[in-house]
Amino acid sequence: MHYSYEMGSYGPEPEILPPGNGYIPPPLPPVRRQRPAWAAAPATYLLVGINCAVFLAMVAHGVSVGSPDTSQLMHWGADNAGAVLIGGEWWRIVSAMFVHVGFFHLITNMWCLWNLGLLAEPLMGSAGVLAVYILTGAAGNLLSTFVNWFWFYQDWTKYHDPGVFPAGAGASGAVFGIAGALIVLLKSQRLPVPPQELRKLRRSVIYFAVLNLVLGLSINFGTLVMRSGLHIDNMAHLGGFACGLIFAAPLVPRLGSPRSLFRSRLRIATVLVMGLLVLFGFYLAQLPG
Repeated sequence: MHYSYEMGSYGPEPEILPPGNGYIPPPLPPVRRQRPAWAAAPATYLLVGINCAVFLAMVAHGVSVGSPDTSQLMHWGADNAGAVLIGGEWWRIVSAMFVHVGFFHLITNMWCLWNLGLLAEPLMGSAGVLAVYILTGAAGNLLSTFVNWFWFYQDWTKYHDPGVFPAGAGASGAVFGIAGALIVLLKSQRLPVPPQELRKLRRSVIYFAVLNLVLGLSINFGTLVMRSGLHIDNMAHLGGFACGLIFAAPLVPRLGSPRSLFRSRLRIATVLVMGLLVLFGFYLAQLPG
């Protein structure tokens, strides 16, 4: 049968017409539900949410919004070389990447994480974003622990006080890790994106990494000259960035690659970086002796 539609008093009603006299309208496209924004990058939103939730919990328990002190940061999971290498509190290598030194520190890190995460998640998947955040954040904190141990070791041997080591906190090491991974993945020829657009995206990520590294070094130089001021943990940034490059080296982007190939390469990248971090951590554990 053929159908045409005639408007009735309560809306369109079908009217049956004889064969050959009706008109078959083209089929309507299926109605697609608009997905919520978080569904496109759930891992990114999850990580931002966890960081914000930790900060809100800190503030609710009396931690200063603008300038928490070292004891408050250490209570909530910040790390330093003394607590990790002398106290054996290795869990701080992970927990520190969810603790922030005040509201401004949180907002700047979350803004960078959100922007880079939305770009990275289509390329490495939600599991890849979670893996690169944790692994590169841990790599940055391990390198910071290593450098701080040698930098402040003489003071510790003199005063025998693990508190002489500075506290480290923040997601910036992991953010630099995501940036490092993006620089590698955006070079892939598999991506179904015009090469000119890929070059622009990759260039913007490189600019982000370079400018922030230079800014961090400049701030620390000013602090050293003036003997006071803000201190940026550039070792965490460098460690996270280098680990991001290593993580992405065996990886292929999820877009434009067979699913089986992407998943196998993601497993290889994760196991490779985890192995390197375990070896580095084992070496660090021998330092106090």
